[in-house]
Amino acid sequence: MAGIVRAALVQTNWTGDQESMIKAHEEYTRQAAAAGAKVICFQELFYGPYFCQLQDPKFYEYAESVPGPTVERFSALAKELGMVIVLPVYEQEQPGVLYNTAAVIDADGKYLGKYRKNHIPQVKGFWEKFYFRPGNLGYPVFDTAVGKVGVYICYDRHFPEGWRALGLNGAEIVFNPSATHRGLSSYLWKLEQPASAVANEYFIGAINRVGIESEYGENDFYGTSYFVDPEGKFVGEVGDAHNPELIVRDLDLSKLTEVRDRWQFYRDRRPEAYGDLTAP
Repeated sequence: MAGIVRAALVQTNWTGDQESMIKAHEEYTRQAAAAGAKVICFQELFYGPYFCQLQDPKFYEYAESVPGPTVERFSALAKELGMVIVLPVYEQEQPGVLYNTAAVIDADGKYLGKYRKNHIPQVKGFWEKFYFRPGNLGYPVFDTAVGKVGVYICYDRHFPEGWRALGLNGAEIVFNPSATHRGLSSYLWKLEQPASAVANEYFIGAINRVGIESEYGENDFYGTSYFVDPEGKFVGEVGDAHNPELIVRDLDLSKLTEVRDRWQFYRDRRPEAYGDLTAP
């Protein structure tokens, strides 16, 4: 747990079609590489609109296999640039079996695996149970060129158990790609992830898209993407609340050892005392 990792986040708005959205993210990735970044994460369901504001089966067409064409395309880019890429996509395991997923690609272009969103909301403007099954792959941590990387997706962030599972599995940096609405969750946005970083003693990269996708609904995505360190402090400035932005920050992984030596949360936890919490 030592050394500086230069990391990047992308928050952006819907361009109107999938191909232009993918090309925009390819360009963001090249810009991040030019700035020296070695790992980048995109927003939730990055290549499409946030279609979960509606319930319409036509949006199933955005789903694809993982690995599949989009993963392969960004695997080639990762290899070219020597960059780890966290790629949130809509996954079809088989017809009718669909997940909200993030693929993790190493800096040599190798596909390392995927995380499937475990907690699926079903509230106004976020009709996700219409589109996704709950994840069934647990809380994997991927051994990448920049360290041990975990993923938690959007609504997951409200549930502390997954954050802790990622820490127990060895995560040093956890990315949380999101699509979250100004009127619903903004009071939680700068509270939950810093608190989770402190409780679990790792870095978190929190990503939220921007803009109103009026064709699909009234959700006002408020950006303000950021990195937070294991002391709960923002690393540099928080992203813009309205505009697309590439956020590049230096994460000092030596802080992980410093904080874990100071606060022995993993030593002092009492899983044997929590049994009632897991009772049906």
